[in-house]
Amino acid sequence: MNSLTYSLLFAIAAAGANVIGGVIVTSHKWALRSLRYFIALGSGFMLGAIFLEMIPESLAHGPVNATVFNAPTSLVLLGYLIVHTFEHTFARHLHFGEETHHDEVVDPVVGISALVGMIVHTYFDGVAIGVSFLVNEKVGFLVFLAVFLHKIPDGFTIASIIVTSGYSNAKALAAAGALGVSTLAGVVMVHLFDGLVPYALPISAGSLLYVAATDLMPEVNRETGVKMAGVVFAGMGLFLLIKLASNV
Repeated sequence: MNSLTYSLLFAIAAAGANVIGGVIVTSHKWALRSLRYFIALGSGFMLGAIFLEMIPESLAHGPVNATVFNAPTSLVLLGYLIVHTFEHTFARHLHFGEETHHDEVVDPVVGISALVGMIVHTYFDGVAIGVSFLVNEKVGFLVFLAVFLHKIPDGFTIASIIVTSGYSNAKALAAAGALGVSTLAGVVMVHLFDGLVPYALPISAGSLLYVAATDLMPEVNRETGVKMAGVVFAGMGLFLLIKLASNV
């Protein structure tokens, strides 16, 4: 299979996880504590993928004759700021988990704003998957796993906000599905313009860094004690084990 086929197959799996997150909200059959552990594991795995795979690959495949404006490290920062801007502007009340602050999100406009912010975030998830498979299959698989581990919390979060904003369960599921479609759009864009790989890889690394460090880790830190920190380290350890196994 070529890189496009791999990218699309794994992006479809990631998109499916968004929908699963929405189903969890609308079926009321999920333990919230288990979701928090899933967030912690995913944040650790993502940080490992970003700093040990995506950023080194960005430096190796960076633009020729890069200046301060298009150097890989500057593009990582740009990716971070893009997702920050959209989430902070359109999804000001966003946090990962079940939405409980009903006084903040009962306005239906809040649900739509959160969806816009999350769509930008998940679009870059697709960019990350697509561009990583263009680098090589090993990088693509590792980045896919990093993305996949936060996809269920993504779907869970947006569906929860949509329901709390007064919309129906059907619309909540549709919102979770829209995140999946956005992911697929990111993959397609990268493959249509594969010459952008030197730029897209560090930008997507920065976008995932925002998700891991600014979206997910604060949710992990809501629970004190060593147990949750251990789950984060377990996520990093899982990344290292898979990375080492892939090099054998």
